[in-house]
Amino acid sequence: MSEVTAVNNLVKKYKKLQQEIGKVIIGQREAVDFTLLSIFCGGHSLLIGVPGLAKTLLVNTISEALGLNFKRIQFTPDLMPSDILGSEILDETRQFKFIKGPIFSNIILADEINRTPPKTQAALLEAMQERSVTVAGHHYKLDLPFFVLATQNPIEQEGTYPLPEAQLDRFMFSINLEYPTFEEEVEVVKNTTSAVKQNLNSFFSANEIIEIQDLIRKIPVTDNVIEYAVGLVGKTRPKSELATDSIKKYIDWGAGPRASQNLILAAKAHAAVNGKYSPDIEDVKAVAIPILSHRIVKNYKAEAEGITISEIIRSLF
Repeated sequence: MSEVTAVNNLVKKYKKLQQEIGKVIIGQREAVDFTLLSIFCGGHSLLIGVPGLAKTLLVNTISEALGLNFKRIQFTPDLMPSDILGSEILDETRQFKFIKGPIFSNIILADEINRTPPKTQAALLEAMQERSVTVAGHHYKLDLPFFVLATQNPIEQEGTYPLPEAQLDRFMFSINLEYPTFEEEVEVVKNTTSAVKQNLNSFFSANEIIEIQDLIRKIPVTDNVIEYAVGLVGKTRPKSELATDSIKKYIDWGAGPRASQNLILAAKAHAAVNGKYSPDIEDVKAVAIPILSHRIVKNYKAEAEGITISEIIRSLF
């Protein structure tokens, strides 16, 4: 199958997938699209939103519609790394046997990831970057495709452990879930308080997702689009020559090279699902906010003046 045919097929299946997910998830269109883009790129996503905005349901629904294995890990202050990765036990024959933890799945929902101490958060790092885990000196490969979709509640700070910058950088997208509109909330209440249960169909398989990831990487990108993406990331660094006055005034740290890589990969995926065979600058802009927002550190001036990261990023376009 040629790449052009593959892109056309992806557009058709993507529209069906959106409709299928829409049976359960009312609204939150942007969050669904960005989560799917991260999966098609082979990246991880951080979902940020107040309680009750269907973060967990969103991940569960997407995994079901994609036909992938799904496991949920509820992060708590007493969670240990072995609770995620697995551990060795002595079996009845007095031999050591490795019992796999919940990390051995296609989609991992790391629920409230900021509620567990750094040593347990760090247990995810090797899995996210290398798609493998090391336990008791033994190396175990994870089944592909593998994604971590973590959730975080932004309003509770007591008893939480903010993710370190290095680990935040491992997430391709930081996706903010907003409150539903009045009409959407009416629809949500109707759907969730009746006896009707929605049955979801699976449109993809694990192998098809891997093929889509390969297809996304094959999509050609012109040099001017790559230069625009790298320039955009360069503008976020206060000490760079490209930095604008607002960046120098409001930002302490800018985004690193991983942001440039992710911008191009996500722009390719955004172009593909919209039926384009090569991304343009508009595709880069479309994915810039969720890719850059968690990689930029605001200073106290920005906090004091109520300047949001989204406003700062839009000012760079």
